[in-house]
Amino acid sequence: MTHVFIAPHPDDVALSCGGLLASLRELGQNVTILTLFSGTGGTERLTPYQREALGFGSKAVWPVTEAFNRAHLRADVPEDASAAPWAATAHGLDATQADADAAAKRFWQRSSWYRRASIHNQSLAQQPLIDDLPTQGAVLTQERLDVAAAGETMAQRRLEDERFAAFAEVSTVFLDLPDAVFRGYEGDEQLLGTPRADDPAPADLLRREVARLEPQRVYFPMGIGGHVDHQLARNAGLALLADLPSWTMPFPSYIGSLVFYEDFPYAHWSDFGQLDDLPPEAFASLPAGVSLAAEFADVSDVLERKIRGIALYESQMDRLFGGVQPMAEAARAYAARVAEIGGVATGAAERYWVTTRA
Repeated sequence: MTHVFIAPHPDDVALSCGGLLASLRELGQNVTILTLFSGTGGTERLTPYQREALGFGSKAVWPVTEAFNRAHLRADVPEDASAAPWAATAHGLDATQADADAAAKRFWQRSSWYRRASIHNQSLAQQPLIDDLPTQGAVLTQERLDVAAAGETMAQRRLEDERFAAFAEVSTVFLDLPDAVFRGYEGDEQLLGTPRADDPAPADLLRREVARLEPQRVYFPMGIGGHVDHQLARNAGLALLADLPSWTMPFPSYIGSLVFYEDFPYAHWSDFGQLDDLPPEAFASLPAGVSLAAEFADVSDVLERKIRGIALYESQMDRLFGGVQPMAEAARAYAARVAEIGGVATGAAERYWVTTRA
């Protein structure tokens, strides 16, 4: 079987469904995480290469991977030269420098001056090293700074998602829709309020992507907590439920195959216990004759693996929980509470709401 999990942002599936996901992989099931809002709203000013270099898009020229992290490159000259017989001697470096200077003179022979080619990565004539310049010679404007900061943030979150995918042995797809903060939502009142009329749910895009992946089950967030991106993802799922039955792949109807998951940690913070705890408009568009039935997944044997997976999202730990340890405690507490609600004897569970015909 193939399972597709719809994540409003990088980390949402790990936080909410990490236990079930681990159990499915242990059973040999295919799992894909489809992340909706992993882009920024300021990318129209960038060239395709700049977009890819910043980590946007699913085809990166410069891979967003730890293998290309500059910090992982070792220095040319070790701190202890005696421990490395291959290290260049001072005499050898001087000879190489002389050759480099001669080559530079030949290159600049038609000019009244020439640039010295230093091989020592040291400042000459008090000029800054290019490696110390954050823009590497580009014009440093506020616009460039803003775009770069946004790109770095989203690229980091995408990298964390890729690390989790490798850890969980699942595939991941980034749709790169701009995050709500890049679509004009400001402050908690707007971010946790009603989605704007000019900001529709990406139902058509998801319909195509889900059909392309041909899943037997597809999981959408319930929107607990009210984040607009979570609400829009939920509403896209509800729109799929309203589709007329069609005898095409992946299945004739989404009813029975479309599942809603509880958004953690929002469900934990709000003490979510039953559907009535949601605002009345949350599932107001549920098609007539369709209801939601609770289904509990025993995650007791994979709970610690879920916690390790969540911890890979380092950029979110302090913001959401205040550290890894508080996150682990919250995950265990919520899993125990859900298990108690569902009567799961092992003491750790996740709850899913399956669409059924009433």
